[in-house]
Amino acid sequence: MQKQHRLSRNRQFSYVYRRGFKASNRELTLLYVKNQQQRVGFSVSKKVGGAVVRNLTKRRLRECVRPWLPEMKCGLYVVVAHPCAAQRTYAQLKLSLGSLMSKMSLYRGETPRTP
Repeated sequence: MQKQHRLSRNRQFSYVYRRGFKASNRELTLLYVKNQQQRVGFSVSKKVGGAVVRNLTKRRLRECVRPWLPEMKCGLYVVVAHPCAAQRTYAQLKLSLGSLMSKMSLYRGETPRTP
């Protein structure tokens, strides 16, 4: 994923945590704030595992998001990995993230669902 599409500063993450809408499942939590830019950040804590495991999980998540960037609505996204995400394969993480995005209606042209 290109640097222009990444959240990089702590204040950007804090803004999304404060103002964002979120959806969760067993492996991931997805937070979203509507914005002019399209940026994605990843948060993987030490609870997930050591440095090697955390970096592997982040790489998998980045690759899950990359092909969907043109289809995603503009906004700021934060993907938070839960500890069980470390044992999931790339395909399982991609399916999990896709279900969260459709649950929140974050694809372009998709109308928001009413609860």
